[in-house]
Amino acid sequence: MASGIKSLINSAKALYIGNSGSKAELPDLFPVVDKEIDGEDCDHDCSNCVVQYPKSFKIDETDALYGFVKGWSTHVLVATGKSDWVRDVADEKGSIMQAISHAKAPSNGRLMVSASNIPTPHRTTSYSEPTTVLVLPAFAVVENVTPATVPTLVSIINDSPTNTSPLEPISIPPSMTAHLPEPTPAMLKDITTRPSPHRALILLCSQKTRDARCGQSAPLLRKEFQRHLAPLGLYRDLDDERPGGVGIYFISHVGGHKYSANVMIYRRPDAFGLDEVELGKLTEEERQRVVPIKPQEGEDDLGAAQCIWLARVKPEDCEGIVKFTVLQGKVVKPQSQLRGGFDRGRGLMSW
Repeated sequence: MASGIKSLINSAKALYIGNSGSKAELPDLFPVVDKEIDGEDCDHDCSNCVVQYPKSFKIDETDALYGFVKGWSTHVLVATGKSDWVRDVADEKGSIMQAISHAKAPSNGRLMVSASNIPTPHRTTSYSEPTTVLVLPAFAVVENVTPATVPTLVSIINDSPTNTSPLEPISIPPSMTAHLPEPTPAMLKDITTRPSPHRALILLCSQKTRDARCGQSAPLLRKEFQRHLAPLGLYRDLDDERPGGVGIYFISHVGGHKYSANVMIYRRPDAFGLDEVELGKLTEEERQRVVPIKPQEGEDDLGAAQCIWLARVKPEDCEGIVKFTVLQGKVVKPQSQLRGGFDRGRGLMSW
């Protein structure tokens, strides 16, 4: 009887989030680094990190992490130009986050809403001007969004792929006109969309109003990630729109503060052409010549294939995360750091 009830609950949950995939066990969701394939140093922590957490930085190191994140279907990052917010970002007065909380929910499953430090078009932290929203897993940038046009934003989300959608070309109209009452100026009605130029995103919780450790860890991790991405030509600062790189954004509360730092990594399919490269089987000279490929002009836009959600991330982990997780979609420390995520290419998720 109990198992039957559990099955019904799981079925209802799957229907709610648009589940077209399968729940994966810990070893199956993402490839794990292997010394034979990836080299003897695949699980070594960085030995020359330039930053460290404060001595007072203490987290829970004992809880099991995998499989306990709440499933989500789509994720939006709202450009606010800030790295900290009121405790619940839905209470940021006049913001897109507040407007989304009052709007009709998307029809394609649970929406995760994050405020972010993505710069606003007007380069202020005021909510009185239109701003930009990044929709994931579509990797779609939506521009000129205001609280009044949030219903149009929700319609774009409804037409976007979810975390469990098959990897298929994305077709989002490049422009839409919001249905606003006259005499609203046309410039406030027109919403435009475009693909994000990034091949991968690293999202760091920075909300110190929820937990001081997030405010401490995010800037330090960004500095260390930048140090390892820059020599590869992949680091992109907040205003860098060159295609093919990695964006690093601060975002609001995602849960699990006691496991700080939380790091969410969204990757396009075979983001840098290295997913199948077996570094451990190459000579040192051959390894030095392995470089991430640039995106090919005219390739289909499929959005994110993976989101890899890690926790307990320390500065010394950043080198391995860049080398294997960002570049190859692998996990270095699954037992102690993997909270969950999805792989659309294989139809797997952690919930």
